[in-house]
Amino acid sequence: MTITMVKKRLANGGACRKCDQAEDMLKTRQLWDKIGRVAWADETNPDSEGNRLAREHGVELAPFFIIEDNGDTKVYTSTVKFAKDLAALNGSAPVSAEAPARATPAFNDPSVVRYQIPADGLERVPPRDVVKQALLAFGEKCGIAFSGAEDVVLIDMALKTGLPFSVFSIDTGRLHPETYRFLDKVREHYGIDIHVVTPEPLPVEALVRKKGLYSFYQDGHQECCEVRKVSSLRRVLRGYEAWMTGQRRDQSPTRTDLAVVAWDTTQQRSPGELAKFNPLATWSLSETWDYIRANGVPTNELHERGFISIGCEPCTRATRPGEHERAGRWWWEDATKRECGLHVPHVDRGAGI
Repeated sequence: MTITMVKKRLANGGACRKCDQAEDMLKTRQLWDKIGRVAWADETNPDSEGNRLAREHGVELAPFFIIEDNGDTKVYTSTVKFAKDLAALNGSAPVSAEAPARATPAFNDPSVVRYQIPADGLERVPPRDVVKQALLAFGEKCGIAFSGAEDVVLIDMALKTGLPFSVFSIDTGRLHPETYRFLDKVREHYGIDIHVVTPEPLPVEALVRKKGLYSFYQDGHQECCEVRKVSSLRRVLRGYEAWMTGQRRDQSPTRTDLAVVAWDTTQQRSPGELAKFNPLATWSLSETWDYIRANGVPTNELHERGFISIGCEPCTRATRPGEHERAGRWWWEDATKRECGLHVPHVDRGAGI
């Protein structure tokens, strides 16, 4: 079996940042020695070996990986997927060099509490280290909920740990076109898989048939959010033991008591079943954007047009000068009610549909 990694060489002679991150990940997971050779796609030379391989396999972005085995060829454009499959081929799970493998309790064993929440609640731990602790404890059973700028900061931090993780995103069917493009931009930039979750069609059809497409302007957004977002979250979280969000305490009056880590009992789960990490809880908006700019984190193009907090298209507007960042969300409602329901106790609102 021969494995080739194709890296991009910039015009200045250096490797692209994404290629270096991929190499670091493989080294951290003790898989780098499995790479047989590196082929360079030179920005200044269309006929370089890496560029020729890209054309041959129909790949547009580096890095990518080619496994050739007894005449069979497989191409990976996702570093995370490649590392996972390579570890399986070699009969080992991807383990960080910084942490020894640990015994994993049975997922369905109610007598085992897999994670002990520290007494200090990670209150003074830097966000990078909170992310790392979550992934050391749960790995791919920890899902990063991705929708906005803060969530991509978490993805960036997670990738730099070299540890396994998962990403999911809820598509309500009413997002801005820019947000859908943003999702693909993040997927391509980091070379990761994103599990896109859509709502169950029958409850959506029932709500629209009874109340139309814009009933939330008259009777509040909670019912629509329950059908399109909250039920989807509840469904996807059944496959995880922990999840991670980009929530911050200064985002809303409803989030001032946000914990950095806690057991999540809002998803019809008992304490000890589902851990929830909010690594950016203590950060401000400016700290978040400082990280985004310093690390080249992809952003939603709507931010350039005055949108700060971005949700569904009918329920989000650009903020005006001097307004709070979430003033553009459900602006026709009281500021203390501007939560979609993803982070508050579940209330079944579907019975009347």
